Amino acid sequence: MIARGARYAYNLMSHACIMRTRLTDRPLWARVPASILMSVLLAGCQRAPVTVATATSIPVLRTMSFNIRYNTPSDGVNAWPNRKVWVADLIRYHGADVIGVQEALAPMLADLDTLLPGFARVGVGRADGRMGGEYSAILYRTDRLEMLDSGTFWLSPTPSVAGSNGWDAAIERVATWARFRDRRSGCRYLHLNTHFDHIGENARQQSARLIRERLAVLAPGGPIVVTGDLNSDPQSGAYRVLTRDTIASATPPLRDGFDVSRARHYGPTSTWTAFKTIEPGRRIDYVMVSPNAQVLRHAILADSWDGRFPSDHLPVVADVLPCGERPR
Repeated sequence: MIARGARYAYNLMSHACIMRTRLTDRPLWARVPASILMSVLLAGCQRAPVTVATATSIPVLRTMSFNIRYNTPSDGVNAWPNRKVWVADLIRYHGADVIGVQEALAPMLADLDTLLPGFARVGVGRADGRMGGEYSAILYRTDRLEMLDSGTFWLSPTPSVAGSNGWDAAIERVATWARFRDRRSGCRYLHLNTHFDHIGENARQQSARLIRERLAVLAPGGPIVVTGDLNSDPQSGAYRVLTRDTIASATPPLRDGFDVSRARHYGPTSTWTAFKTIEPGRRIDYVMVSPNAQVLRHAILADSWDGRFPSDHLPVVADVLPCGERPR
């Protein structure tokens, strides 16, 4: 009896959409009340928003890390004016809710303000704490996220001093953070975005340590998402400091979305292209989370336009539940 009932339910779902056009094919369906048939049609034929499959149906937060490459005229055909529409189109097409960008200059961000209506941003230039130099900005959809608070600190022994340089770094570096409330789930969490130095190994490790110590103050025990170009692969010291080391007065080690995603990683396993080709073994861009957050899916996107990439880095995207599956 149970098997027959299961087969009947399966047949009902399989043929529900066909019944919209074959209204005269009624012998079996005549016995099904109209209200039940309509419910099946709506459930089977309409497209639902992306949610985690639980009783609470908490929507995932699509999070992206994207180094969009400076506007450098010497890049020629790959200079920013020739790529900016591609960058915006990629963000929009893949449905990102929040993006941590690196190597963004003030005029580039102004371009994205125009190309991405519905997004707002936080962050300051690293050179002066205003508009000078690179931003590690966070862009976010205002219909999805409410920004509660934000700030920037410098990756140096004097993190509150604008423009300060740290350790053996070649140039000043920053981390920008924002506290968000997800308008759909009610989840409150902290997002931090950063870009580590490309020269100083000690600077990268000290920057990782500083970030974990600052996160313990900014989000004590709360959910955290970190995006960034770390200029470090998973075998590096900086990666170890972020994800494995025990540090007093610091947040617990972060988890790499690549490793903890429920679904198998999608796409290349490297994020560096130099505008030419994907170089193996160069995964230096990340989406990481605190232990109390969950990653459902993780990908590195190799989108190109007739063989040309929108940046010299590939974006990383993850579907995240910052507060887990708990309703808020």
